[in-house]
Amino acid sequence: MLGTTPQDWRNRTLGVVGLGLIGGSICLGAGGFRGASRFNSIIGFDADPYARDQSVQLGLVERCTDSVVELVQQADIIILAVPVKAMGVVLRDCTALGKQPFSGKIVSDVGSVKGSVHACFESILGELPPGMVLGHPIAGSEKSGVFAGRADLFVDHKVILTPVDTTDPEAVAQIARLWTLLGAEVLEMSVDHHDRVLASTSHLPHLIAFSLVDTLAVQDDSLEIFRYAAGGFRDFTRIAGSDPVMWHDIFLENKTAVLESLELFSKDLGRLKAAIESGDSERLLGVFTRAKAARDHFGTMLANKPYRQKMTNTEIEFIAGPATQLGGSIRVPGDKSISHRSIMLGALAEGVTSVEGFLEGEDALATIQAFRDMGVVIEGPEAGAVKVHGVGLHGLKAAPGPLYLGNSGTSMRLLSGLLAAQQFDSVLTGDESLSKRPMKRVMDPLAQMNALVESDNDGRPPLKISGKRELKSIHYDLPVASAQVKSAVLLAGLYAEGVTSVHEPAPTRDHTERMLRGFGCEVETEGAVCRLRGGQQLKACHIDVPADISSAAFFMVAASIAPQADLVLKHVGINPTRTGIIEILRLMGADLEISNETTVGGEPVADIRVRSARLKGIDIPPALVPLAIDEFPVLFIAAGCAEGKTVLTGAEELRVKESDRIQVMADGLLELGFPTRVTHDGIEIEGRGTSSNPVFNGGTVDSHGDHRIAMAFSVAAIRSAEPITIRRCANVATSFPDFSGLAASIGMQIKIRDAKS
Repeated sequence: MLGTTPQDWRNRTLGVVGLGLIGGSICLGAGGFRGASRFNSIIGFDADPYARDQSVQLGLVERCTDSVVELVQQADIIILAVPVKAMGVVLRDCTALGKQPFSGKIVSDVGSVKGSVHACFESILGELPPGMVLGHPIAGSEKSGVFAGRADLFVDHKVILTPVDTTDPEAVAQIARLWTLLGAEVLEMSVDHHDRVLASTSHLPHLIAFSLVDTLAVQDDSLEIFRYAAGGFRDFTRIAGSDPVMWHDIFLENKTAVLESLELFSKDLGRLKAAIESGDSERLLGVFTRAKAARDHFGTMLANKPYRQKMTNTEIEFIAGPATQLGGSIRVPGDKSISHRSIMLGALAEGVTSVEGFLEGEDALATIQAFRDMGVVIEGPEAGAVKVHGVGLHGLKAAPGPLYLGNSGTSMRLLSGLLAAQQFDSVLTGDESLSKRPMKRVMDPLAQMNALVESDNDGRPPLKISGKRELKSIHYDLPVASAQVKSAVLLAGLYAEGVTSVHEPAPTRDHTERMLRGFGCEVETEGAVCRLRGGQQLKACHIDVPADISSAAFFMVAASIAPQADLVLKHVGINPTRTGIIEILRLMGADLEISNETTVGGEPVADIRVRSARLKGIDIPPALVPLAIDEFPVLFIAAGCAEGKTVLTGAEELRVKESDRIQVMADGLLELGFPTRVTHDGIEIEGRGTSSNPVFNGGTVDSHGDHRIAMAFSVAAIRSAEPITIRRCANVATSFPDFSGLAASIGMQIKIRDAKS
């Protein structure tokens, strides 16, 4: 067997059987790096003598052999670039070399159907040779033949390898390296899975395109149809110009998987036909909005954007520099907590709920996608406007697969309560960070309500939720103050017979209770207890999402610590369960002025003016801790710029957020030359005063993929001696799209850099 590095190819020969589009492009691409002595020579064979002659003249290969047997004898790495149905002819010719004609060779193919190629090898040779790596490049063109080849055909395209248990790993590594050098991204999957996936994503679209063009071509006015066809028609039907013989072979060889996909498509097409006949606007809008959202959703995934990116991403860095004069008037994005709940309750309501000011961040978009997956028609978001076509308490449908919630702990915990009462099973998954976060705090009370929520990972995602269970009402004493757990129990209580009540040891966000009332549900609050009766129907309403006070907090601290600042934050939600940041900053001596107070959709809002101030260290009152739990990372920065010591206790919750926010902030501050004292439930920070002198050194800190950590250290840079580089910032988009742009508009200095560049 050949070695595993490209350098071992310098004395080897690449042989390509079949010199059409794919085979010719492999030759041209391989020729591009042949000058680096990776291959001694490239030879080819094609059953068509004209193709053999032209391939030499065009420079695809150095020479062609007169038979496939001769090529197999002379080549070390062999690519069988022939149609699937022609594979049997090639293999039978090769048996002239004996029972193991590919012994000592590395072999791969390019067929669109892997199961039939595998079966062909076993039928003719008795087994799949260890050096045979079944492969399929996801690249092509409507052009075919020896003149169609392109050296860049595979650049930025995917190639799927489908090795079996007997495939030599060394052969897989060699073929993967070859495709990588041709510019492709190499993936692996099983033979059966490949054929099912390609039946839906490639074979079915080609079948539809062929059928559509054929249908229109035989109509009386076909010339007029094609003459006035718009760009969409031309784009969609372009693939109908592909090689008919090749696609004839593909459909017959992969007929089982193709028929399964065609059956599903036919049923959906029939439902669309019926919707048009009956004027079913809701069904049509549902299909179209889900289709658009799905295309955008998977486009985001395939582009490796944060919504589907793992939290180990290191590619986005912030470089934040010192700033002095901050000012202006800005409105930060909509409240994330309220945005989540507007989608959830809007989906469960009767009628159409309109939302404005919706936060178009990654977490909230994950919630929208989850409900679309469960059959809810959702229009938008478009400039913060969303319309949710509610299906009622019992109208949700089983998702086609696991519900992926990205980095959103709010989505997972609240959905756990809501889905525990449905008539179908659900699986909730998330990214790497969310998969480490504890969910037992939600699972335990739901179990008391007769729900079944399971985890194979010590109470961490993914969560498996069993449906078709009768929930019972309970009274639950929260062991730790948590708005998410309270909300999960209340949402489950909507489906339970009787009254469900929750007692909280300290006040937490009451957005769920307020919004439920806005949807016509009776929710009682008496002291530390809130309760609701099950079975109440929700009625659609209008929701105006105020600016997020958690997002505004970064600018409150920024303006407080900057030497010269006068900043107005517009239309900020000042729900009394969220104003801990304001009260703590005021205790520290911040200059905060509240004006234009009003109530919008049951939520109090106001403008907040912030000016530079001399902050002082304080012992943070325990009662304010749950009211500012998400704002503490940036409050630690304020404490560093204050005179005297700031002490935080009773904040264990910070250790189980997107990161251990106490330790990660302490580590980052130490990197900036600012030591702190960490305790099990808090931190002690000795401030360095509020003069214009720098408080922090420059340096590099790691946000651990936690958006609030990244933004907090961006604020710290205002009072740093040198710029601060903040690693792993891609997930700032989870809560604050265009944070850096808005920060720049008031005078902060933040640049974004791709860490790979």
